[in-house]
Amino acid sequence: MKIRPVILCGGAGTRLWPNQKKHQAKQFINFGNWTLLGKTLERIKGSIFDNPVISTNAKYLKQVKQHLKKHKIKKYKIVLEPAKKNTAPAILSTALIKDIPDNQPLMFFSSDHLIEKVNIFNNAIYKNKSNLTDQNIFIFGIKPKSPSSEYGYFLTKKVNGNINKVTKFIEKPKEVKAKQVIKKNGYWNSGMFFLRKDSIINNFKKYQLKTFKNCLDAVNKAKYKSNTYYLNKSSFLKATAKSFDYAILEKTKQINAIKLDIPWSDLGSWKEILKMYDKNKRKYIKKKNIYYRPWGKYTNLFEGNEFLIKELYVKPKGILSLQKHHHRAEHWLVTQGNAKITLNKDIIIKKPGEHIFIPLEAIHRIQNPSKKPVKIFEAQVGSILKESDIVRYQDVYGRVI
Repeated sequence: MKIRPVILCGGAGTRLWPNQKKHQAKQFINFGNWTLLGKTLERIKGSIFDNPVISTNAKYLKQVKQHLKKHKIKKYKIVLEPAKKNTAPAILSTALIKDIPDNQPLMFFSSDHLIEKVNIFNNAIYKNKSNLTDQNIFIFGIKPKSPSSEYGYFLTKKVNGNINKVTKFIEKPKEVKAKQVIKKNGYWNSGMFFLRKDSIINNFKKYQLKTFKNCLDAVNKAKYKSNTYYLNKSSFLKATAKSFDYAILEKTKQINAIKLDIPWSDLGSWKEILKMYDKNKRKYIKKKNIYYRPWGKYTNLFEGNEFLIKELYVKPKGILSLQKHHHRAEHWLVTQGNAKITLNKDIIIKKPGEHIFIPLEAIHRIQNPSKKPVKIFEAQVGSILKESDIVRYQDVYGRVI
């Protein structure tokens, strides 16, 4: 029996767009002729996988179908949630559809993860297929490249040969704690799950019986049209809004880990997005998009929907103007040299790998006091991304107007 991929595609992606009423869901953002959902759909074309099931909502149905068509996936099922109830009801409802037999292995993917070395990833999934039972759950851990407070972690111990049993979860620790967790061989919790349908049913019956009954009712009363299950609203609304982690993982003892050492990110912050563009910048550089200034130069790498990615090169002793913007905020990631940054009344030194957020209307400046160049990746986020949205207060090159 092949593995049935289930793609959870209901997230709103609000973290990237603070204080904005209109925002794009992360899985649909065009990062340069590709999206995270598109990458996920390509990933599940491997020979180990059966036709996909996508869990989403009415707001995203059109975009999901456009992606399926673009990536030439003709056989699929869509399960539409009538309301946001977090990942526990989404996972359970999707698993309960009649197309899926009880002993079916199910691989739950997030629609907004960037995963490289897909062959290693898929081999790890397939290798653990025979270890699935009607009770256990496998989760995926990623070997941390650095201590991060943006991800949760877990610890494991080896049991029964090569099975890694999860012994403890650590929710998004501060950086100091994250370093301690990594020393204990902790892994990032990727939020992907591998288990059988009967394991989902048994765990929900045991730990979340009310949600199980309501989701089963929502599926049984669902309307089916054009490969899409429209879950019954009145039943689904009675399900408890909880994440799968809180509803099941924190209660069951039968959690095993598949530990991976591969490039992975959920691109959940502009810092992570900037790292991605830095890593792949050769694909985006065009000579016509390089602009020279008295302090150095900048390169426009990619302009998306209400965001612009740049690389700034600040020559030794170069100083940008003291300025602010009315229509955009900025995220900076230093990739080379030490940048002296003015942010309102503060002077901050940022080293390679460090990030700083420049809010809307904040007065700011970059200086390079050293004899070596400074490079900064910049994400401008807002409604106007042109040079015209610069209010200069001081400028050593006489550009104050």
